[in-house]
Amino acid sequence: MTVALDLEVDAARPWIEGSGAEHPQLVDTAHALDELLGIVNVPMAVWVDEDGRIVRPAEPAVIERSEWADVEIQDDWPEPVRDMLEQVKHIPRYDPDRYVGALRDWVARGPESPYALSPDEVTRRSAPRPMAEAEAAARFELGQRLHHAGNESDARAHFREAHRLHPDNWTYKRNAWELLDPGLQGPSEDYDGDWLSDIKRLGPERYYPPLQLD
Repeated sequence: MTVALDLEVDAARPWIEGSGAEHPQLVDTAHALDELLGIVNVPMAVWVDEDGRIVRPAEPAVIERSEWADVEIQDDWPEPVRDMLEQVKHIPRYDPDRYVGALRDWVARGPESPYALSPDEVTRRSAPRPMAEAEAAARFELGQRLHHAGNESDARAHFREAHRLHPDNWTYKRNAWELLDPGLQGPSEDYDGDWLSDIKRLGPERYYPPLQLD
């Protein structure tokens, strides 16, 4: 099952319809996966077995290499675009073949796979959620409800507070920025950050949580 994290269903529709996938594809407009499973960016995955037990908690799930990481930056492109692509090139590059291989091994061998974690290890890797992150989830929920009710000014205030409380949650930030500046998610007077400024401030190495396949 794949789940898009978008405030609007139509934002995910072209990707879903163009995928050709036959498995269930959902859109989580409330970002419940952030709150319940610790998703903070995309693509991330949670492995759940046939009995509904989590065998790997939320982690980066790179199944193909990003085409943006290999784009040759041109001198005549706008400076913000060149700067963004330069940051993309410094985001950690996880090995898609290795991740897919681990996933296939688990599918074939189930609990005997070395990639299927014990319940204790799943608990250890599922970092406890501090109060600030819990409040950020509540703020984002309030924001998305106000957004869907058409109260954009109040929605942005709650989105902005969610960003402050949980700066490593890129799904909260990107969804809010996308509403004002689709694609570039650039600076605005409504938010204290933007995609380029935040990745420079936090560091591209923190764009995704670490992937532990060993």
